[in-house]
Amino acid sequence: MSNQLSAETQLPPTVAKPGFDRSALKPGILHFGLGAFHRAHQGIYTQRALESDFGPWGIVAVNLRSPEPVDALAMQDGLYSITVRDSNGETSEVVGATVDWLCAATDRDRVLTYLASPFIHVVTLTVSEKAYGLHPSTGGLDEAHPAITNDLANPGAPVGAVGYLVAGLASRREKGMRPFTILCCDNLPSNGKVVRRLVLEMAERRDPQLAKWIEEEVTFPSSMVDRIVPAATDETRARAKRLISVDDALALDTEPFMQWVIEDEFVSGRPAWEAGGALFVQNVEPYEKMKLRLLNGSHTMIAHLGLLKGLECVRDVMAVPEFVAMTREHMRAAAATLDPVPGIDLDHYMNQLIERFSNRAIAHRNIQIAMDSSQKLPQRILSPAVDALASGSDSASFARVVGLWIAALIRFKDCNDPRRDELLQAAQAADPQDYTAGFVAIDGLIPPSLAQSRAWRDRVNAEVAKWC
Repeated sequence: MSNQLSAETQLPPTVAKPGFDRSALKPGILHFGLGAFHRAHQGIYTQRALESDFGPWGIVAVNLRSPEPVDALAMQDGLYSITVRDSNGETSEVVGATVDWLCAATDRDRVLTYLASPFIHVVTLTVSEKAYGLHPSTGGLDEAHPAITNDLANPGAPVGAVGYLVAGLASRREKGMRPFTILCCDNLPSNGKVVRRLVLEMAERRDPQLAKWIEEEVTFPSSMVDRIVPAATDETRARAKRLISVDDALALDTEPFMQWVIEDEFVSGRPAWEAGGALFVQNVEPYEKMKLRLLNGSHTMIAHLGLLKGLECVRDVMAVPEFVAMTREHMRAAAATLDPVPGIDLDHYMNQLIERFSNRAIAHRNIQIAMDSSQKLPQRILSPAVDALASGSDSASFARVVGLWIAALIRFKDCNDPRRDELLQAAQAADPQDYTAGFVAIDGLIPPSLAQSRAWRDRVNAEVAKWC
């Protein structure tokens, strides 16, 4: 008998398994981005929906570039395990909401066929902020982004997420079909509006009538997603084997908490995600801003503190009382920039975040969180800093985070970031008289109101000086 997780695996009674007939499951969702977060978040919510109200809502999982998770999923009959861990212990569940798995880089035609199929009603995305090809200054298409460059020149042979969305919608329009709903699940403010603009701009370049049809017929609900999902390690996989009794190449650890807030604007139906606790609202922006500024912004600060202090994981930073106090201070500053969030007690939410960050059972590496910071800082740190400055409230904590980031760039002389060359050039040329000078010169990075504030930049410089 194979020692790999598969449909034939006899799971221990302590392991939860799909509560529906997988052999009867038909596709209804196409998802771009077969990463850890999707598997521990939308995968779980869809499993709950199928268990509560079974229907044709199986996931077709598409990875844009790497075939590795696709091959692993194929070897395991579309199954993988999630282990929820906290101070109370650990529980495992095998997830089986996925019905097909493709790598777009090697199987473009099948992806396009799925997008043009009438049974695909929703297309979801978790491809990371950098994959959309968003211009840092205009907020529109970045024509220098490799995927955008290709997809504008070769609309029938897309390589990027936006290109695939436009190609799929074009096929459906040509066939007289209804469109699919496009649901972005990445950490972009007003993510539905952002993706809508990008899709419309690319469609306009292809065919103005296509753009007009998309504008009138397609919905792009915004959503806010939340769950801490560390990158898997050998320890993760060894733990899964102990719990489920077989090897699982796609095993993940995660926390008990998960949240999904979605604007209820779907053109052709949707799964009963509320069965897993998803909240459907008319306006997701207050929730989205809360999460980006309180959770993600604090995460960015914690990650860079950890890098500079040689601490590997978030939990290690949160074991230092001084850094816990610093995190609370940052959250209070961020909370002061928020609009009211319906149904949310912000004090409780912030206390909950401290507890989640401090979870000793979750090894969320700081270097993972610090990746792509140039794409994350605008919505997590710089936007609330602009709001704080405009209202006359305290923007010192936001300056501190930017200072920590610059200090890490100067000290380590490297980063995993799509703007790596520009950032390292600014770091290498950094002058102790004004560490910020090279960074404010980077197009679209630092908002003008911050770049022009001598007092704010001096606060950033003072923070950098502590670490360099």
